[in-house]
Amino acid sequence: MGTGLAKELASHGFVVVTVDHPGDASEVEFPATTAYRDRPWRTTVFRGDPRTDPPLDRAMIETRIADLRFVLDRLEALAAGENPDAAGRPLPDRLGRALDLRRVGCYGHSAGGTAVAQALYEDRRTAGAVVLEGYLNHPPQGPGQEGELYPVARFGVDRPLLLLGTDGFIGQAAAKRELESSWAAMLSHGRTHRRQIDRAAHWVFTDYASLAPQLQAAGLMTAGARRALVGAVEPAVSVPRVRHHVRSFFARHLAR
Repeated sequence: MGTGLAKELASHGFVVVTVDHPGDASEVEFPATTAYRDRPWRTTVFRGDPRTDPPLDRAMIETRIADLRFVLDRLEALAAGENPDAAGRPLPDRLGRALDLRRVGCYGHSAGGTAVAQALYEDRRTAGAVVLEGYLNHPPQGPGQEGELYPVARFGVDRPLLLLGTDGFIGQAAAKRELESSWAAMLSHGRTHRRQIDRAAHWVFTDYASLAPQLQAAGLMTAGARRALVGAVEPAVSVPRVRHHVRSFFARHLAR
């Protein structure tokens, strides 16, 4: 769901490494089986919204952060001339020389945004991050309560962070208040910026931004369903705008 944005960044000279989270993504394919995994793939463990299950949500975000740190470890090995390929396949000659690990930026959507923000706080190898409409607090433990802020929102960071949201965030009013409250806490610290995509909804940051209008035009999606998913904004407006915000943020803050 993030192919378009990844290709945009790559076309401007960024090395883009995408991450699938096993057990989280709908399915993840592996290069081989192992002693503890008899199939070369793993499907999601989720059967509902993790935000309704605070312990599960906490485990999900912590696992995503661990995955990100593992990928950074593997990139360091690659840059050092090692071959981190899980199946031992040969890699392109001198591939590691394409990496400048002094200038690593991370971006993520929804729970992915939560993970990259907290990873920025925990791991100084990350020089900047873009949160595409992700909560910066844990789910509330009960009705009427406020969720605990992640440390990144409580204490801030000394590296740049961009909060990119929409004016049509999906969810109950309480969910929107949670997002706004956690973002306000983050914005009270330095090095944090906020931008917004208008006439848009939560999934406008993904490839659904261009796919949903096509489905509507083909009679395969109602106008209401399209608005709930990505908003009424046309892809000719939303797609370039999202790409611009992410690309320009990294170009400005990672080029130093």
